[in-house]
Amino acid sequence: MKLERLPSPVLPPAPAAPAKPHVFELHGERIRDDYAWLKAENWKDVLKNPQALDSSIREYLERENAYTAAAFAGTEAFQQRLVAEMRGRIKEDDSSVPQPDGPYSYFTRYREGGQHPLVCRMPRDGGAETIMLDGDKEADGHAFFDLGGADHSPDHRLMVWGSDVKGSEYFTLRVRDLESGENFADEVPHTSGGAVWLNDSSGFYYVELDENHRPVRVRRHMLGTPADQDAVIYEEKDPGFFVKLGVTQSDAFVLIEASDHETSEVYLIDRTDPTATPRLVEPRTPKLQYDVEHHGDSLIILTNADGAEDFKIVTAPVATPGRAHWRDLVPYRPGVMILFVMALARYLVRLERENANPRIVLREIATGREETIAFEEDTYSLGVDPGYEFDTDTIRYRYSSLTTPTEVYDYDLRTAERTLRKRQEVPSGHNPADYVTRRLFATAPDGEQVPISIVHRREIALDGTAPCLLYGYGSYGMSMSASFRTGILSLVDRGFVYAIAHIRGGTEKGWRWYLDGKREKKTNTFTDFIACGEALIAAGYTARGRIVAHGGSAGGMLMGAVANLAPNLFAGIVAEVPFVDVLNTMLDADLPLTPPEWPEWGNPAADEAAFRTILSYSPYDNVKPQAYPAILALAGLTDPRVTYWEPAKWVAKLRSTATGGGPILLRLNMDAGHGGASGRFDRLEEVAIAYTFAIKTVAGFQN
Repeated sequence: MKLERLPSPVLPPAPAAPAKPHVFELHGERIRDDYAWLKAENWKDVLKNPQALDSSIREYLERENAYTAAAFAGTEAFQQRLVAEMRGRIKEDDSSVPQPDGPYSYFTRYREGGQHPLVCRMPRDGGAETIMLDGDKEADGHAFFDLGGADHSPDHRLMVWGSDVKGSEYFTLRVRDLESGENFADEVPHTSGGAVWLNDSSGFYYVELDENHRPVRVRRHMLGTPADQDAVIYEEKDPGFFVKLGVTQSDAFVLIEASDHETSEVYLIDRTDPTATPRLVEPRTPKLQYDVEHHGDSLIILTNADGAEDFKIVTAPVATPGRAHWRDLVPYRPGVMILFVMALARYLVRLERENANPRIVLREIATGREETIAFEEDTYSLGVDPGYEFDTDTIRYRYSSLTTPTEVYDYDLRTAERTLRKRQEVPSGHNPADYVTRRLFATAPDGEQVPISIVHRREIALDGTAPCLLYGYGSYGMSMSASFRTGILSLVDRGFVYAIAHIRGGTEKGWRWYLDGKREKKTNTFTDFIACGEALIAAGYTARGRIVAHGGSAGGMLMGAVANLAPNLFAGIVAEVPFVDVLNTMLDADLPLTPPEWPEWGNPAADEAAFRTILSYSPYDNVKPQAYPAILALAGLTDPRVTYWEPAKWVAKLRSTATGGGPILLRLNMDAGHGGASGRFDRLEEVAIAYTFAIKTVAGFQN
């Protein structure tokens, strides 16, 4: 399995962003930012209308794109071969397993060659399908299209659906008559994309984004009324808290959830009453988190109260839901993190994780009897699909591993019988026996054991010669599942080892694993990742200078940090929508995510210790004169999460400071936001660029 040696043309001179020093002082430190000018003064307008971008900034970004295109010259046919390979592993006319709800079963599917989903239903007992919404048709004429929620009404006559055509995550809601297929005149702009219907289908609740792109306001829209007359049901006054909507599995309550990364607060709205006002469950208390479900006269609450670091489950009366009335149902067990709980009429279903692997635990409410669904592979992914119904004895779950395509099962809670409903098809063929998946542990500098999930072809020699793509994230408590990924086979089948570093900042080993990788302990995330690279080398999986690091968003910050800390460990670094200008972003309270992010990173304006911690690792602020590996930064112009100027500034500073190595490349999608291209096949073209870069770097990316 020899890697193709791809063309490496002689590059033209790289774009040189002019340095326009901007200096400020804070906590006795003088900070100089030569590339602050790349942040457009009218950036809020640019999110809504990309054409509003200042012409001088646009011209510079287009020169960066042209330079990156020159670096990939001669690889176009190879990229298309990668796209064809990855597309060949996708069942183009795929469909989800229909979920029953009353008289119908609802599902999504794709047509052959289609980029966007079709939202469909069919009679529950069989019959012809109805296409309720055709994503390809709605996307026609738009350079970008993202379907938000598509929620049918309780009476099954209507559907409220959201779409974003800029990539900026401002969704407009519309209402469709499912009998005629026509949209009502109702249009609700500037929403988060989803909605929850009133029980009588006369209207719905939604979350409105404010002028800073923050979800802060819950409104109630009654059908046929102008959106500017929608009643405000809840408004969050703290800019550090975001608002979202949910609904209990019982359908009895709409949930308004206000939270940051450490604290949450939940309000209940009686779904049967169009005039209901929110009722608070428990007032927000710093670092108290809780989620709410409902069963009969009780609430089922997942919480970290009373020192339950990995969470426990309590109950409380609906009539008196406050913390004083919480009683343990599933006690806290250190090291066993409860991720999710769902209440059905006769059962509680919870998903929990121990030693980085998940399991499903089923509890019969009447007797307290429990049983567990778990699997034997070293590393795998497991999830529960809640479905629509409450009075049911069937749950649905998904299982996969790095070698096993996704399997969807229905599980009978009475008989413990499991029925395979779908196994992911790989049209071009996939034999799990051709691959090996393993769990390895790296020893961090402080002695912690960091899990690594690995997959490779069975026949490769573990003699330190294989190239490796090492993926990491490590923020917000997000766990990186060891699930089946068809795209990575284009690297693995070329002899790559693919590895996921389950570093601190995630919750793979419980909530403590997250706490040990945030704020003043953030650097553990970076040193864990470097330790994972070293462990892969020591175990013979790869070699120094044969590793390509890959991460996106907060994982892109990880990429920037390890590039500064251990540049000679990596052949290349792929940083997607990289959050690299951490200090400047956390100092700008007008940016959409900044106040809610302070619990994660610290507030450097108000807290000198947080300022000095962030300043010590912020990738942009710590670029230094040294040789850097080849770096590819991928970003989107209308991204409200990681704004386009972060990677643009980073690349400009890297290029002006590095003493060797490289090349340093920026590819900015001028028609997309945080998620990149919106179509499922268009997205493959961006993946192909990243994989082409990975192959070029380990096979000889000539500067």
